[in-house]
Amino acid sequence: MAASPSQKNQLFLGLFIHSIRLGELQYLHDAAVCVDKGGKIVAVELPCDQEKAEDKLYPSLGWTPGDVLVTAAKDGQFFFPGFVDTHLHAPQYPNVGIFGKSTLLDWLNTYTFPMEASMAELPRARRVYARCVRRTLAHGTTTAAYFATIDVAATNLLADLCLAAGQRAFVGRVCMDRLGPEYYLDASPAAAAAAARASIDHIRTIDPGFALVSPVLTPRFAPACSAAALAELGALRRETGLPVQTHVSENADEVALVARLFPGHASYAEVYDAHGLLEGGRTILAHAVHLTDAEADLVARRRAGVAHCPCSNTALTSGEAPVRWLLDKGIAVGLGTDMSGGYSPSVLEAARQTVLVSNHLAMPAAAAGVERAPDSHRQPPDDNERARAKLSVEEVLHLATRGGAEVVGLSDRVGGFEAGKEWDAQLIGLAAVPDGGGEEDGGRAGAGAADEGNVDVFGWETWEDRVAKWVFGGDDRNVRKVWVRGRLVHSRSPS
Repeated sequence: MAASPSQKNQLFLGLFIHSIRLGELQYLHDAAVCVDKGGKIVAVELPCDQEKAEDKLYPSLGWTPGDVLVTAAKDGQFFFPGFVDTHLHAPQYPNVGIFGKSTLLDWLNTYTFPMEASMAELPRARRVYARCVRRTLAHGTTTAAYFATIDVAATNLLADLCLAAGQRAFVGRVCMDRLGPEYYLDASPAAAAAAARASIDHIRTIDPGFALVSPVLTPRFAPACSAAALAELGALRRETGLPVQTHVSENADEVALVARLFPGHASYAEVYDAHGLLEGGRTILAHAVHLTDAEADLVARRRAGVAHCPCSNTALTSGEAPVRWLLDKGIAVGLGTDMSGGYSPSVLEAARQTVLVSNHLAMPAAAAGVERAPDSHRQPPDDNERARAKLSVEEVLHLATRGGAEVVGLSDRVGGFEAGKEWDAQLIGLAAVPDGGGEEDGGRAGAGAADEGNVDVFGWETWEDRVAKWVFGGDDRNVRKVWVRGRLVHSRSPS
């Protein structure tokens, strides 16, 4: 059965910060948010303290003080929506930081496939998956879209562990019947579909309504799947209505390989569309670095979303995804850590790298006296497009929350603090530097401040500046508590 939310109604007090639209954060000072036993936000009131909440909100909700758990943010702390990681590979977690000296396709054979295949040993898989889930929760990731492996039992174990830990998750049994080593391939297209169905059935057993954990159809990427395998998964998609996750246009060599393997199709994205894997508006396409204009238009028409993975794209020298261009095309974009192509389990790290990659896209190559090679996949950016390429702190935090929620099909449930949404949230703490800079105690940050992570706040910064300091300097040490559907799933301090 699905893990239950809190057994009490809950009142949260303090500062709440969330994105209300791309590029705009809303700061709710001295606010109160009421969350019922089912983990749903039922009231938002400001200004409001505990006394006012008990006098005004509790009676309207039918609550009594003895049935309410109260959590108040301290000075320097704020509530923020949980992060949505739209793309990561749980079995690759042990390889984080190991990129080798090659690009994507060589890296898969050297590092990735052997590690994934080893997860068939369930004790090993449990050790890896449990750590991966705990680490992502500790970084504030309340929703994760996981690629598992081709092994059904190991995939089911990942789903079990996500449910037990309380993380909202999409768990996909990877399908691939070619390109990989013989020891790590589906025996046939029919076998790939049957294995996917077996994992779906297991997740339906442990979480019948997919309230917390959902299956997701997962063709690894087009080169690793025959046309027959893609067709089987497309038929399963139409039958079940389940979401799909896969990769697209991550690497230039990969794009060329797709053209050779699927000569009858106009483009990489069109391969998925022709096999029924873009329809329905619930497809997560990781990377999308080298989409053509026509492909981007197709993705937008099909209401598929893109998981932007800046750390991985840089680490594997895949390219710089033009996020602003994708957004201008009307495509939903979220952020992905893409471990282990990416080196960190932190969506916050992905957010800061998204800013930096966008800055690089805004830098004309001519400024360094270098001529860019012609881009065969889309029209070269003009000066206006370069100028607009840069993304702000507010924009990348939107992608990390509401944008990601839209990409995974949960925009009606998570991503913000409106009544009716579920309480997927994190409590962030920043370190206050005392008068004298802490010299009186040997240079330490001050009593209790060191426990609030490595972002120093002196008191004169605006909240906009504090959020920027958190984005560029923060990590899991700043994540004090994490909730999913109202359930406390991580804490760095006594609850």
